[in-house]
Amino acid sequence: MSHRASGKTIGLVPTMGYFHEGHLSLMRAARSENDIAVVSLFVNPIQFRPGEDLDRYPRDLNRDVELALDLEVDILFVPEGTEIYPKEFCTRISVQGLSDRLCGESRPGHFQGVATVVAKLFHIVQPHRAYFGLKDFQQTVVIRRMAQDLNFDVKIITLPTVREKDGLAMSSRNSCLSADERSAARCLKESLDIAVLQIREGERSADSIRTIIRERIAREKLARIDYVSVSSPKSLQEVSVVEGEALVALAVFVGRTRLIDNVLVRT
Repeated sequence: MSHRASGKTIGLVPTMGYFHEGHLSLMRAARSENDIAVVSLFVNPIQFRPGEDLDRYPRDLNRDVELALDLEVDILFVPEGTEIYPKEFCTRISVQGLSDRLCGESRPGHFQGVATVVAKLFHIVQPHRAYFGLKDFQQTVVIRRMAQDLNFDVKIITLPTVREKDGLAMSSRNSCLSADERSAARCLKESLDIAVLQIREGERSADSIRTIIRERIAREKLARIDYVSVSSPKSLQEVSVVEGEALVALAVFVGRTRLIDNVLVRT
């Protein structure tokens, strides 16, 4: 970009739109730490598997434009699908090892789609910094490794998960929940809080932590567990003993909507 050539710093916030406070926190950071703040808005089709919620994914472009303008974002990049994936496009980026665990195990190919579109955005925008939320912890690990392996001249910045007043992690998909489902969804954060308390009180068995989480979620009739994980935050490999740093993460279907959450614990 000409801005980079002129010596200005560029911050990129990649999004799929339907902005919430989590997105806005990333935009504020990009705005405050760079000369130019760029926000991309693209619902990336190749990170959705057949039968997933691509068609249901919430969209409201007019509202998103207003929110971005309110934060004085310099550039809102809203490409057409054919601009990102022209006819006969056939390249995918695979971050081996990190992409086939946790969400990648239940959503094969998801992180290929994520890595591919983010790599394209890095090439198009040429940012100095790119901003991601830690709610999607695995995504940040995958993107950081991809950027390092492919020698992208970009610093990956991560910001804490932003939550609703009742603790539910903010997500565009929250808008798909009914009132009863919204109430049931609190079990994600509540189960993580129970796990953290047990670890602070000395529990070190990862299997025990997984069981505690599963038992809490099982009390919700509208909730169905996809996975519960206690893993290394660097390798994302499951651990048997909680020591040093550990990532406690889960994915749960509440009704038809798949939600994720996590907490990083230190012993």
